Amino acid sequence: MIQITVFQSDNHVTAFEVTGHAESGPYGYDLVCAGVSAVTFGAVNAMMKLCETDLDIDQGADGSGYLAVKLPPNISSDKLEKMQWLVKGMIVSLETIEESYGEHVQLKFS
Repeated sequence: MIQITVFQSDNHVTAFEVTGHAESGPYGYDLVCAGVSAVTFGAVNAMMKLCETDLDIDQGADGSGYLAVKLPPNISSDKLEKMQWLVKGMIVSLETIEESYGEHVQLKFS
């Protein structure tokens, strides 16, 4: 199962972590895993490019499905607002995946 944890403070997303595998199909053909990967990596790429900022990213190199992303703590209010919109859009997409494939994806907030 893919587990996604979204960390929040003061009504702002500060980080998120993705662990595990969906195991909803054969390796390399798992559409749930591909969907979660596309949504999370798309959000990371959009935040970095559109907000012109670096993120603290830890990605498992062993195929474990691990991804941890921390948003920068000291950024302008304009960049913070843009990043929050992008990460909240990611959350909406992940919630949609979870609604359809809840046996393979779990989203929680901390």
